[in-house]
This record gives sequence, C-alpha cells and structure tokens, in this order.
Amino acid sequence: MGCQRLLCAALGCYSRHARFGLFNSPQNADNIWRGILQNRSLWTRSSSGGRVHYVSSRITVDTGPSSRALLHAGLQQTTSTQPLKDVVLFQHDRTKFFRLLALFCGGQLLFWAYLADFAYTGLRDTRGATEQGKGDVATTVLTGAWSFEMNLGSDAWRYGFTLGCLAIGAGIVGLGVLLCRRSVNQVVLHKGGKMVTVATQSPLGPDRGRRITIPLSQVTCHTHRGECQSFIPLRVKDHKFNFFLDKEGTLNNAKLFDITVGAYRPL
Repeated sequence: MGCQRLLCAALGCYSRHARFGLFNSPQNADNIWRGILQNRSLWTRSSSGGRVHYVSSRITVDTGPSSRALLHAGLQQTTSTQPLKDVVLFQHDRTKFFRLLALFCGGQLLFWAYLADFAYTGLRDTRGATEQGKGDVATTVLTGAWSFEMNLGSDAWRYGFTLGCLAIGAGIVGLGVLLCRRSVNQVVLHKGGKMVTVATQSPLGPDRGRRITIPLSQVTCHTHRGECQSFIPLRVKDHKFNFFLDKEGTLNNAKLFDITVGAYRPL
C-alpha cells in the first residue's frame, strides 16, 4: 500500500512537471523519488540490513532497489514513448461483421456472374426475324423523337450487358476487399517505441489479417481522434488509402496513442 501511494504521488508530480522534461531518464526519476521524501518533518529514517526505510504516521515506504524499479516501471508504462515491452494501443475485433460482408460479396458476385452468362448466351439477334415480319419489334417506352428500336441480341447490347454485369460484381467484391484491408484490428507499439505494427481485419479470424510493421515516423493522423465522429483516419507512408480505426474499439492507453501513433507528422 505504501508503494502504491508513493507511486501515485510521483505520478502527481509528473502531471505538473512532464512538460519540462523531468522524466527523460531514470536519474530524474530518482530525483523525484528523493524529492518526495525530503520533508523530514513527516518522515523518520531508519536502516536495517542495508536497506533504508522511511516511516510516517500513515505509511512505511521501502526505498530499496525493487521499490525504485517499481517506480521506474510505473513511469515507463504510463508516460514513456519508449516502452519496455510491446504495448497494444488499439484493438477492435469485427470478425463476425466481415464474415457477413464476405458472404454478401460472394452472393453478389454469383448473382452478377449469372446475369452476365445469361446476357451472353440468352440474348438473340432479332434483326432477321423482324425483317421477315415474324417477330415483334422492341422499342423504348419513350415517345416521340426519343423512341427507337432496340435489338437486345445485337453484339453491342449483348457484350455491353455482359461486361456491365461483370464490372458491377467485381466492383462490389473489390470494395469489400478494400474495406477489409483498410479496417484496423490492432495497433501495437513495439519495445523501444521505434516500430509500429498495424493489423487489419479478416473474415478468417482476428489473427489472420494483414500485418504491416513500419517505423513510427512513417505513421500519422491528420485529424485528432476527438474531432472524428466514427473512424480515426490513420495514414501510412507508401499506401494510397488511409487505414481506419473504429471509435467503438478500445484504446488501451489514449495518452500514449496521442503522442505516438495519433500524432501529426509530415510524410
């Protein structure tokens, strides 16, 4: 309990002095540690077994190496841009949604492929029949100068319908794939704070998506997360389109996200 209160006091000092860079090194953290204990009117110093103890009317604080390491670890975890281990800044699993999207895109592809096959094989040229008077002439529903005969079996109409259906089906599938490859499942800041991994969504599972590991200097957010309504746009160098972080996801460390991945950088 004593270490927890001391750590809270140290973090309170950080909130007042972080802008001046007092926590850039473990030596500065040691100075803060000693500054907390400098008021001799509240603390009584004693030593035993090579360890120094400070006793007050409420708590007892051990200033041994393990306690100092605890303070350093707490400061590193909450404020440092160079974490001692990998930190998951953002995570949002939408596997069920993208499985439904994959089924929708697959169904649309089959539907438009069927229409394309029907247009290519089912439409017949009716020019010979209409010339002999054995067939009905197809016309537009418009009247006047805009009314004209339509031979849906001609090469122009047949190939046009076929290519149009294939283009619509391929376009729907392409949009689904693009949305899947640009929706972010996880953002990881690696040990040392120099590299970032962006993992995208996948209908096959949260760990089966595309993973991009790039330097932190090649990632930027042109819009602050507080100004975004639904998605946070994340720009990665040498990629044409933005990546999108759903705001319904979890930001495990919002402050660290703002000063690392969420910061603006000119690319």
